Amino acid sequence: MQSAFLTLRRVRESSGRKLEQTAGGTMPFLGQDWRSPGWSWIKTEDGWKRCESWSRELERENNQRNLSHSIILNSDDEEIFSNEEQEYTSKKRKKDHFRNDTNTQCFYREKWIYVHKESTRERHGYCTLGEAFNRLDFSSAIQDVRRFNYVVKLLQLIAKSQLTSLSGVAQKNYFNILDKIVQKVLDDHQNPRLIKDLLQDLSSTLCILVRGVGKSVLVGNSNIWVCRLETVLAWQQQLQNLQMTKQVNDGLTLSDLPLHMLNNILYRFSDGWDIVTLGQVTPTLSALSEDRQLWKRLCQYHFAEKQFCRHLIVSEKGHVEWKLMYFVLEKHYPTREQYGDTLHFCRHCSILFWKDCRLALLFKDSGHPCTAADPDSCFMPVSPQHFIDLFRF
Repeated sequence: MQSAFLTLRRVRESSGRKLEQTAGGTMPFLGQDWRSPGWSWIKTEDGWKRCESWSRELERENNQRNLSHSIILNSDDEEIFSNEEQEYTSKKRKKDHFRNDTNTQCFYREKWIYVHKESTRERHGYCTLGEAFNRLDFSSAIQDVRRFNYVVKLLQLIAKSQLTSLSGVAQKNYFNILDKIVQKVLDDHQNPRLIKDLLQDLSSTLCILVRGVGKSVLVGNSNIWVCRLETVLAWQQQLQNLQMTKQVNDGLTLSDLPLHMLNNILYRFSDGWDIVTLGQVTPTLSALSEDRQLWKRLCQYHFAEKQFCRHLIVSEKGHVEWKLMYFVLEKHYPTREQYGDTLHFCRHCSILFWKDCRLALLFKDSGHPCTAADPDSCFMPVSPQHFIDLFRF
């Protein structure tokens, strides 16, 4: 039985080599994926490979991990592999090692992707949430202060409802990006509250998945999910122990600014918790953060008049407690989302892309190869929830 299996394998490999020999040395195929134009490919000993930097890095990494060529198959007959079988087994082990390496990231780092929701004569299949998450450049987006909150909110929504719908590679990339975010917060001490909320939702989801093994469909071994839960709990502990170091600066500080400028800064915030946190810095900011007019403007910005009329809170003196009302309303209604930069969707091209405002101003770059006469009229910003809704079929 085993000899027949080895013979069949040799026949398949020999026929495959004949086809490769007739194909030539290079293949002039350009495409965003194997179905459309955009990439270039080159023929190697391991088959056709895409000409990209990460492919070369992977090849060097695999060469370093090259295994011994003296592999013996222990069976009843104890057959020794030929040189061709040794090469085949070595390649297979290297591929399996790459797939199982949890530290390996499979990012394409693309600025735009085509969102197709049905099969056509030119394109087969459809774009999924996991594919979009893998291909769009979220790894670099977290380094941009304008896009950081946007990516964190998207990860939080995925953690709440879409984590099990991601493919294995997308899940791996999800946790790799999350690891980068946590390390960034630990290094620069910025936005710890956002990450704590994200990890709290993620740990709750993982606990439900681990406890309900068998009741829900999980991609990967259950031990992997247990390890991920332990990693999230370790991250939470690190953020809990985070100590803000006091910076020594002899120059101008926040306390040196005049009152009207400090008040103007507080009016720029759209999150009530940020106002409370800033009010804990100095007694002056504490007094300014209690301004009733400030909290009234914040309530009017986030909520409709009918909403805060239903939860009207009046003090004993007959004044409306706008600050207390804000936090009560926040528990009942969603607040308005505000981001420095978001993904955009082109209705004309059905393309999802990152729009670089600087390139758009300097070179009139729309962020993707748009064919519309007036591209700006076709663009629409994509909120994190809208991003997920794009891939609901």
